[in-house]
Amino acid sequence: MKRYIATFLNKQSMSQVIKMGIIGVGNTVIYFIVFNVLRELGLGLRPANIVSFILGTALAYVMNRKWTFNANTAAGSWRKSAKFFAVNAVALLVTDQIVLFAANRYELTRIGENIALVVASGLILLPKFATYRDLVFRTGDVPHSEDDVSLSG
Repeated sequence: MKRYIATFLNKQSMSQVIKMGIIGVGNTVIYFIVFNVLRELGLGLRPANIVSFILGTALAYVMNRKWTFNANTAAGSWRKSAKFFAVNAVALLVTDQIVLFAANRYELTRIGENIALVVASGLILLPKFATYRDLVFRTGDVPHSEDDVSLSG
């Protein structure tokens, strides 16, 4: 486990985390705008969350593929797309359950719904990054032996 955690402590991973964070902030703004517009239009909590999440995921895929992970080639793009959307489907389920739990337990206002979404998004951020890096785009330097671990950039 220490060897795996060490793979996050290098220049490449730090750069990727920062880029993913920038994309994430932009997508979050778009997500919340769409979510709140849909709620104002009368769409239920769950459908508004799902539609917003799908839109954000599509945008995140394009941006992360091209900028964060430099996966600009078409080789394997269908496979990468499928993996990316699968990861985000799991993230959607987790996010949805956290928001629904909070909404049912605390009778949330619209601001409360947004706070629950922020908390849920924060909880899934690092696992999503690790999965993007190691499974979807395969840009991580995941060590397979003790000799492969290096904390230098």
